[in-house]
Amino acid sequence: MKDNKVILITGASSGIGYDAAETLARQGHRVYAAARRMERMEPLKSLGVQVIRMDVTDEESMQEGVRTVIQSEGRIDVLVNNAGYGFFGAIETVPMEDARRQLEVNVFGLARLTQLVLPHMRKQGSGRIINTSSIAGKMVFYMGGWYNVTKYSVEAFSDALRMEMKPFGIDVVMIEPGAIKTDWGIIAAKHLKESSAGSAYETVGTQWADNMDWFYKTNLLSSPQVITKAISQAVNSRHPKARYCRGRFSIIGRLAHALMPARWWDATMRQGGKIKVK
Repeated sequence: MKDNKVILITGASSGIGYDAAETLARQGHRVYAAARRMERMEPLKSLGVQVIRMDVTDEESMQEGVRTVIQSEGRIDVLVNNAGYGFFGAIETVPMEDARRQLEVNVFGLARLTQLVLPHMRKQGSGRIINTSSIAGKMVFYMGGWYNVTKYSVEAFSDALRMEMKPFGIDVVMIEPGAIKTDWGIIAAKHLKESSAGSAYETVGTQWADNMDWFYKTNLLSSPQVITKAISQAVNSRHPKARYCRGRFSIIGRLAHALMPARWWDATMRQGGKIKVK
C-alpha cells in the first residue's frame, strides 16, 4: 500500500470518528469523512477532508458514498467502519424496533459497506478494513445484552472476513476500545432509563443508568485520542495486528472475564445496579 492512502471513515461527525478523520488528514492521507450530520464535520474541511453524507442503514447513500470516492480517487485503500451506537436495557424491555436498529447500524451497515468496498480493493490487489468493535464484544455487560450481541457479531464477522481476504492482499483489523470519554455512554444510559421505566427492571435499570451517566462524565475514562492512535497504527503499519485493544479497563476487564467463573462475573455485573456511585 502506498504511504498516503485514500481512507473512507464512517461515524465521523463526533467522538472517535471525528478525531480519527482529523488525525489521519494531518498525516497527509486523503480522508473522506462520512456521517448523517454533515454540519458537525464542517471544520474538517479546512484540513482537506472531503465530507460525505452517509447513513449506514440506507443502501442508496452507502452506494453513493463509495461511488463518490472511487470517481474522485480511483481507489479506496482503507475503510474504517466506525459508525455505531448503544441502546442499553433489559432483553425483555428493549423494543424490537430499537434492537433491530442497533443491529442495522452496528452490524449490517458495517457488513454492507464492506461488501461495497471489497470489489475495488480486490481489483487493486490491496486494501484494509478496520472495524470498530469493543470490549463489549468480549464480555457481556448487565443490561447491555442487545449491544453485546452487535459487538460479538462484529468480532465474528471480522475474524471470518480476515481469513477470506488474506489471498487478496486485504487486511482486516479490529479496534477494541475500552472505556472512552465520548457521548456514547451518556446516550446509552439515557436509553437504559427509558427502556426500564414502568417495568420490572425500573429500579435496577435506573440505578445502572445513573451510575453510567456519572461514570462517563468523570475523568476515569481514556480520551478518544487513545483509540485514534490505534486506528492510525492500523492504517500506517505495514503489517497491522488483527486486534488493537486500547483504553481504560480494556485489558483488566478482559482478564477478569476470562479468569472469573461465570457466576462470579454475573454477580459482579449485577452488583453495579445496587451500588450508588454518586
